[in-house]
Amino acid sequence: MIKHWKHLATRTLADTPIFKLHAHRRTSQETGREGEFYVLDASDWVNVVAITRDDRMVLVEQYRHGVRRTTLEIPGGMIDAEDATPEHAGRRELLEETGYATERWQHIGTVDPNPAIQSNRCFTFLALDVEQVAEPSPDGNEELRLVLEPVSRIRSLVAEGRIEHALVVAALYWWDLSQSVIRWFVSCGLGITCWCSFPRFRAASGSERPTDGRTVPITSVLPQRRV
Repeated sequence: MIKHWKHLATRTLADTPIFKLHAHRRTSQETGREGEFYVLDASDWVNVVAITRDDRMVLVEQYRHGVRRTTLEIPGGMIDAEDATPEHAGRRELLEETGYATERWQHIGTVDPNPAIQSNRCFTFLALDVEQVAEPSPDGNEELRLVLEPVSRIRSLVAEGRIEHALVVAALYWWDLSQSVIRWFVSCGLGITCWCSFPRFRAASGSERPTDGRTVPITSVLPQRRV
């Protein structure tokens, strides 16, 4: 394994409300080479794949100033200092952006948005049986339009380029992977009844939580392929 680079010094180049830009001076423990590396330090993020009882996914349209166009995404945002956990942030973002809520939550995956220049992580949660309980109340300059799409259309929306946000595509991959648990049980002839009898699988589906409060990564319950 490649050794970690040794940290020598840090300079702060910019401090904004959403990120800090740092220049880190580091030296390689493999070659002794020294260099300066620029890193955006930001809060961790959260994305929510929210599914209604009638199998529609809750999406939002919003104008993105980086690409200067309107994008189609799932609800999500920054994990604030006031958020006790990433799940708490997901619940807050879903309610603020869409007015939807549920008690069926499950952490299904985590990614590094861009490990070359960013230090934060992005957590993806699956929210099942969501219902609209309030009007959306987006932050300050956010302008959102609520969109409900049948889950059967989601793959097409990605393939057609309608959904292009990289972190949203990653979240949808985690969601699709989570469905493999159910598909595997069905393909083995075990069926949903048998699937629901396994606590670990129920936890992964969001219908049951571990008693110690931990989330169960979906990869921990996926069947392992034999080689």
